[in-house]
Amino acid sequence: MQLLAVGLNHTTAPVSLREQLALAPDQLGLAVQAARGWFARLDSRGSDEAAILSTCNRTEMYAASHVANPLDASAHFLADYHQLNYGELRPHLYMLPQNDAVRHAFRVASGLDSMVLGEPQILGQMKDAVRHAEEAGGLGTYLHQLFQRSFSVAKEVRSTTAIGAHSVSMAAAAVRLSQRIFDKVADQNVLFIGAGEMIELCATHFAAQNPKSITIANRTMQRGEALAHRFNGRAIALSSLPEQLQQFDIVISCTASTLPLIGLGLVERALKARRHKPMFMVDLAVPRDIEAEVARLDDAFLYTVDDLGQVVQTGLESRQAAVAQAEAIIETRVQSFMHWMDDRAVVPVIQDIQENSEAMRLFELERARKMLARGDDPEAVLDALSRGLTAKFLHGPQQALHRAQGDERARLASLLPQLFRGRR
Repeated sequence: MQLLAVGLNHTTAPVSLREQLALAPDQLGLAVQAARGWFARLDSRGSDEAAILSTCNRTEMYAASHVANPLDASAHFLADYHQLNYGELRPHLYMLPQNDAVRHAFRVASGLDSMVLGEPQILGQMKDAVRHAEEAGGLGTYLHQLFQRSFSVAKEVRSTTAIGAHSVSMAAAAVRLSQRIFDKVADQNVLFIGAGEMIELCATHFAAQNPKSITIANRTMQRGEALAHRFNGRAIALSSLPEQLQQFDIVISCTASTLPLIGLGLVERALKARRHKPMFMVDLAVPRDIEAEVARLDDAFLYTVDDLGQVVQTGLESRQAAVAQAEAIIETRVQSFMHWMDDRAVVPVIQDIQENSEAMRLFELERARKMLARGDDPEAVLDALSRGLTAKFLHGPQQALHRAQGDERARLASLLPQLFRGRR
C-alpha cells in the first residue's frame, strides 16, 4: 500500500487555477467516491482510500493505494475530474509519496503550510474534509491513522510552540489594506457578503474600527441576521446587491458560490452612482465572488486572497524560531508514523506464518491422535509429534538456504539463526 498526497496550493498555483479545482463542502463526498472508483479501475483489489481537502489556498488529495503508479494516477484523476488539460495542470502539482506525504499532512494541519503561518482555521477545514471522506467511505486503516496523528501533531505544535503567536490573519490584513484607501474605517460603510467563519473573523476585525455601518448580505436571511446582530448591524438579502451595492465603501466577500456574485457591470453602475467615490473590495473566496475584471476600474480597489497573503508575510522573521521548533516535532512524529506503516506492512506475512504453522500443528496433532488410538506408546507418540513439527518448521528455511547463492545465501545464513533462536 502506497501513501501519497497530490495537489496544488498558494505557492504552486495562482488563484485563477486554484478556483478551477476548488470544491464546495457538499461536493467533497462525490469527489472522494470518484477518486476511489478511478483507483478501482486501475487495480481490482478495490481497497484504496481517498480524502480531499479543498480551501481557498489549496486543493489536495490524500490517498492510500495499491495501483502501480499512484502518484501519476492521482494527478490524472484531478485533471480528469475537473476537466482540465493534464499537461497544463501538472507543472503546478506537488506529488508527495510515503513519508513526504505524511510530513505534508502534519505541516498542513499545524499551519506551517498556510498562507498565514500558524493560522488555526486549516485544522478545522481538515477535520471537515476527513468527516466528508469518512461519510463517503473513503477512509480505511491508513488514512484514518494519518489524519488522527495529524490532529495530534497539530495540537502538540500549537501547545508547545509560539507558531501562532505572531500570525497576522487575513482579516487583519484586510483592515490594513483598507486603511491605504481610506484614512479612517470609522467613516465608512462596510458590507460583508456571506456569513461563514472567514466573514465572521473579518467582521470582528472591522467592527473594532467602529465603522459607520456594518451590513451582512447572505443567501439565508436568518443566518445573516444572526451575524449582523452580533455587530449591531443589519442584514440584507443577497439578491438585493444590484440595488444596494452603491451604498458601501468597503466590500468583503467570501461565499461558497461556484460563480461570481459581483460582475464588472454591477460595479461600474455602483461607481457611477457613487460619483466615482473609491470602493475598496476584498474577495476571499475561491472560486472568486468578484469578477477579476473589476480590478481594471479606476475607482475600484480589488484585492484577492493572494494579495492579502503578501501582506501577512510581514513579521515572518519573528516566527522562524517557532517554525524550527515545530518542524522538529513534526519530523519526530513522521518517523513514528513510518515505523507504524512498516509494522503494518509485515502484518500479512505474520498472518501467513501463523496460518501455515497452525496447519502444521493440526496435521501433526491428528497424526499423534491416530497413533495413540491404535495403542502406540505415549512416549513414542510425543517424540514423533515433536520431531514432525520440528521437521516441518525447518523444511522451508533449509530449502531456501540450499537454493540461495552468493550474497543472498550469506544474508540468509546470518538471519536464520536469529529467527530460530528460541527460549530454552
